[in-house]
Amino acid sequence: MSAPDAGIAPVFTKMRRERTKTAWLFMAPMLVVLAAVAGWPLLRTIWFGFTDAQLSDLAAAKFIGLANYLDWEESGYYGLLADPDWWLSVWNTLRFAVVSVVAETILGLGVALALNVSFPGKGLLRTAILVPWAIPTIVSARMWNWMLNDQFGILNDILIKLGVISTGIPWTADPAYATWAVIFVDVWKTTPFIALLLLAGLQSLPTDCYESARVEGIKPVRAFFYITLPLLWPVIVVAVIFRLLDALRVFDLIYVLTAGSKATMSMSVYARQQLIDFQDVGYGSAASTLLFLTIGILMVLYLRLTRAKLGQ
Repeated sequence: MSAPDAGIAPVFTKMRRERTKTAWLFMAPMLVVLAAVAGWPLLRTIWFGFTDAQLSDLAAAKFIGLANYLDWEESGYYGLLADPDWWLSVWNTLRFAVVSVVAETILGLGVALALNVSFPGKGLLRTAILVPWAIPTIVSARMWNWMLNDQFGILNDILIKLGVISTGIPWTADPAYATWAVIFVDVWKTTPFIALLLLAGLQSLPTDCYESARVEGIKPVRAFFYITLPLLWPVIVVAVIFRLLDALRVFDLIYVLTAGSKATMSMSVYARQQLIDFQDVGYGSAASTLLFLTIGILMVLYLRLTRAKLGQ
């Protein structure tokens, strides 16, 4: 390192430290509010997971250790990790999250690419495509619950008139169709969100790369895979993280469309059932804690994989 470089390095180090200190000062109020709003309820939920708390008398809760998670008695193992309904809800949640997020990412990328092209009415179309995402989840779930009804739903009516089916299908009641019906509604609602994020990423990409590709005679498809996709990959990672966090804790959509069906029960629905329906706060809190840990572990693994792919 030359003498001038050696003199500049400490200056940059000091500037970096000052910027970091300033950033923490700006974030401090938000962190305090977050700790008060989210930290205390989270810690209390974790604590209840080690007790036999009941909704009717939380003050009488007693510490029982890991019994809510896994314990042994003469009849065999019992607890959350020995409950087949819990593991079914884990499988349902993971299947819902993976299938819906993959479908939303692929469709969202296609929509973003289409909207990134200049054509008459593009602004109106961009606004219209955000309507499903803007509708509250409860409202859209209730709307689709009516449309998917086996007796008077519009979907069955159209399929019967087209001769595809002869009788109405109970899309949200039949275990063979319920999961896919929920995934379909989620994809319909959330694809615009992914498309919006990816469209913002597409519009921020440098244009000189595409000009060079056109000069070299590179076809659009090849340019997409070798220029657009690598440059857009960080944006895709962020979009997928947002959607995975949302999909893994899905509750309202499944609860409204399929009520308490075991075929579609997610981890959040399972925890709610234990907490409210069975009034077992200790057991339900243990389920909520495992849901929190599951999401955290999956996010860490996903971030590690994407960082390795990005070479960071």
